[in-house]
Amino acid sequence: MGEFRMPSLGADMEAGKLVEWLVKPGTPIKRGDIIAVVETQKGAIEIEVFEDGMFERPLVELGAKVPVGSPLALITGKGEAAVAQAPPPAPEPKPAPAVEAVAPPAPVAALAVPAAVPPVAAGERVRVSPAARKLAAETGLVLSEIVGTGPSGEITLADVETRAAEAPAGPPATSAPAAAAPAEGTMSGMRAAIAAAMARSKREIPHYYLAHTVDLSAAEAFVTKHNEGREPTDRLLLGALFVKAVSRAAKKYHEFNGHFVEGEFKPSAAVHVGMAVNIRATGLVAPAIHDSDALELDPLMASMRDLITRVRAGRFRASELSDGTITVSSLGERGVDALYGIIYPPQVAIVGFGTPAWRAWAADGMVGPRRVVSMTLAGDHRVSDGHRGALFLKAIEDLLSKPETL
Repeated sequence: MGEFRMPSLGADMEAGKLVEWLVKPGTPIKRGDIIAVVETQKGAIEIEVFEDGMFERPLVELGAKVPVGSPLALITGKGEAAVAQAPPPAPEPKPAPAVEAVAPPAPVAALAVPAAVPPVAAGERVRVSPAARKLAAETGLVLSEIVGTGPSGEITLADVETRAAEAPAGPPATSAPAAAAPAEGTMSGMRAAIAAAMARSKREIPHYYLAHTVDLSAAEAFVTKHNEGREPTDRLLLGALFVKAVSRAAKKYHEFNGHFVEGEFKPSAAVHVGMAVNIRATGLVAPAIHDSDALELDPLMASMRDLITRVRAGRFRASELSDGTITVSSLGERGVDALYGIIYPPQVAIVGFGTPAWRAWAADGMVGPRRVVSMTLAGDHRVSDGHRGALFLKAIEDLLSKPETL
């Protein structure tokens, strides 16, 4: 029997608040299953399990603030499953029912207010998990209008997330003001986390910066041809080519792909590109796309869309926040010429892309207008230098000039 412990979900995370269990005692689980939701300064984060077995029982109550590395639950290994079920005393110290008996009244009381706005049905009780209630409040959703898919019709975090993703197509004007008030409270926490990580980065990491301008003619022509006859929701965006090119180059120049931990650089065999995503009015996060170098462009684009949708709905996965090996940041839609990033520890590099623009460009002995983009690299001088950084940027440029090879 092993203890499942609170994982570290960021360079400066010290503790997290347990807000929801997604499995019950006695549930078989396998590696990669999401079993809990933890709230940090970055939002509600889904926690995955790293082994197969049986979820024996929780060790902490909902709402508890749990330090990183502290036990959250007991998980029985495959070989121990039969033994673990033999002694039924396990259910006896059942704080779960006690917690459940206390938890439902809180959601019911909280739901009494939304029920009064659009009446659910007089006297009817609606169950909702704490994490779902929090996300609904932040996104301005009315709980009584959400169909619960949990046990006995309970509204889960996934139900609210699904409704939040649909909401923009309906009344966007209503949800924006509703979310504005809570966002202010959330922002201070997230901004504090960002400030701590960035201050640590500038304090501990000797940054160096390089910039290079890249001709996008081939890349944009490829994207245009690739998107012929496609629906807008299925189209490939230039950003996917940026992520793929950086991923492929990082696979070759391994000193830009990995973590610097305890005075030592540990290169990563896999490439998990962290994609900087702006969360409206709250801050910035850079969750990772796993094995981004191995994904074809269309699956990569789908992964990027899924990630952005979930992140903006306040739904993260633990591995997405902790597994990033290099970060890509693009401010193309903001109209800036270039951006010079700050490395997110323990990573050792970040690549930035500005806004594609028309510039006078010399090619084949002729000068004419070309679409170009400014590409920058912030590197960690403890691990790499300007020479290797220049080769890394050149490799990205070469890949973008031959997009059919991506």
